[in-house]
Amino acid sequence: MNKFILILFFIFFSNCSLNSSSKFWSTSEKIYTDEKLNDELNVKEIKNEEKILENEFNKDLKINISEKFSLNSSASNYTNNSGRINFDGSLKSLSKYKYSKIKNFYQYEPEVILNEENLIFFDNKGTILNFNKNSKLKWKKNFYSKSEKKQNPILQFSSNNKYLVVADNIAKYYVIDINTGDLVWSKNGLAPFNSQIKILNDKFFIIDFSNTLRCFSLKNGDEIWNVKTQSSLIRSQKKLSMVIIKDTIYFNNSIGDISAVGIENGELLWQLPTQNNLTYESSFSLETSDIVTDKNALYFSNNKNQFFSIDTTSGNFNWKNKINSSLRPTIIENFIFTISLEGYLFLIDKKNGNILRITDVFSNFKDKNRDKIKPTGFIIGKNKIYLSTNNGRLLIVEISSGKTISSLKIDSEKILRPSVLNENLFIVKDNAIIKLN
Repeated sequence: MNKFILILFFIFFSNCSLNSSSKFWSTSEKIYTDEKLNDELNVKEIKNEEKILENEFNKDLKINISEKFSLNSSASNYTNNSGRINFDGSLKSLSKYKYSKIKNFYQYEPEVILNEENLIFFDNKGTILNFNKNSKLKWKKNFYSKSEKKQNPILQFSSNNKYLVVADNIAKYYVIDINTGDLVWSKNGLAPFNSQIKILNDKFFIIDFSNTLRCFSLKNGDEIWNVKTQSSLIRSQKKLSMVIIKDTIYFNNSIGDISAVGIENGELLWQLPTQNNLTYESSFSLETSDIVTDKNALYFSNNKNQFFSIDTTSGNFNWKNKINSSLRPTIIENFIFTISLEGYLFLIDKKNGNILRITDVFSNFKDKNRDKIKPTGFIIGKNKIYLSTNNGRLLIVEISSGKTISSLKIDSEKILRPSVLNENLFIVKDNAIIKLN
């Protein structure tokens, strides 16, 4: 038995040493354009009550947007709007950092955290990995007991320049020194967490599985206030979201309600239901996109063929349109970009909700496979849109025309929404972080 342990010890450290000469990332390899797009997935189709738009519209319309780019700042974190990112990589090669496979990865939406020049993610046992801008592993830490590791915690992150806030789906939340990886404090909540986390000054905010928004002290984890909204006996694994505008936080819950709450004392300012006569079954299947904001309105959509704009002051609807998407939209100038679950890129007028153009970005997929393929997230770069899918493809779409110009086969299973750091594009799958350059 001792010999067996020694062998495992040797294998582990020969592959995962923190020595500066060790290679954490696989050897860089060429990326080839995917020609066949052959897929064998089993994704259940969600039927909508209203007819879904699955036809191109104004497909020859070309647009020009300014050369302004978004910064990875706290402002974009508060609004959830990544805007236009200054990235135009060639994507000719990739390398991987592998870790223990995350169980049931397809059900969740964990996010890579980009903190200044750091990239942070986790593995199947809740070990947190922090890479610098050169993809060197700065530290890795695990703060879970043996029994907690067996539960395969899914972690959500938020960070400022000093601290990393972590919360998970086994009701644990804690704070780490982001430079050293040392634990500052750790506590257990009343219910599991599966939402974005927002940090503002000495507070942070998160939503638990009971649809309760909780405000905690960043210093010691004590609860300052909470706001309860209507709960559901069952709920999907779709991550909930929130945005912050000045002294107000806006968030959604698992049954589609949008609430506005005063940050100082947790006062409920207004609440707006977006779903009528929601049954337990439809509550479980409801998937809402992240909320994004331009500070005057909230924008979000769902897989029930609804896209909303809501006034942040009054809580009234500005407009509603029929777009079937649970992906985070992106606002650039007066345009909103989103991609439907059927693979259509929508260009929307932000002010009135009018659809300006619809283009089919899944046009190169074979008809027999298309219904099984779903988009998982996108970012907008300098001249192109980078779209990930649940069959491991990265589609490159031209912004001006909305046409797909290439498709890269990254994997054969789900990959998450891309992230950009230091002129590299990073994509996460169930057992690896993939770096493209």
